[in-house]
Amino acid sequence: MAILDADKEGFLRAERSLIQTIGRAARNVKGKAILYADRITDSMQKAIDETERRRAKQIEFNELHGITPRSTKRQNSQDIDTGEILNDDQIDEKISDQARALSADERHILADPKLLAKHLSKLEKEMLKASKELQFEQAARLRDEMVRLKAQMLS
Repeated sequence: MAILDADKEGFLRAERSLIQTIGRAARNVKGKAILYADRITDSMQKAIDETERRRAKQIEFNELHGITPRSTKRQNSQDIDTGEILNDDQIDEKISDQARALSADERHILADPKLLAKHLSKLEKEMLKASKELQFEQAARLRDEMVRLKAQMLS
C-alpha cells in the first residue's frame, strides 16, 4: 500500500489515519506500507513509532506462543457454469486458459485502449442490468468476461 504525499497534513494523513492504513497493510503477511514524502512529519513519526511498538509486541507474543504468521487460504469455489468445485490454483489456471482463447474481435478490442474501456463499460452495464433482473448466472458470466479481458490486457 502506498501513501502519496504522506507529509501533507490532513484528515487522511493524520496520525490516526496513517496508523489505520499501515495496520490494514499489516494484516497480510506480505503487506507493506510505503509512505512517500519529502520530510517526516510529527504524524508520520508517531505512526511509525506506534507501528514499531505494535510489531515488537506482536512478535514477542508470537514467539511466546509458537505462532508462525501465515496468510489464510480461501475455501474452494464452485464454478457457476459446470457446478465443479475449484481451488484457487484451478481458478487461476482456468482464467489463464480463457485468456489465451481470444477471438479476432477480442484481439482487436484489446489492441485499442479506448475500445477496451468502452467494451468493459458496456459489459459492466449489462452485468448490473442482469443482476437487477435477478439473472445472476448471466451477471456472473459477464463479470467473468470482464475479469478475463482485464487479465488478458495485463498479460
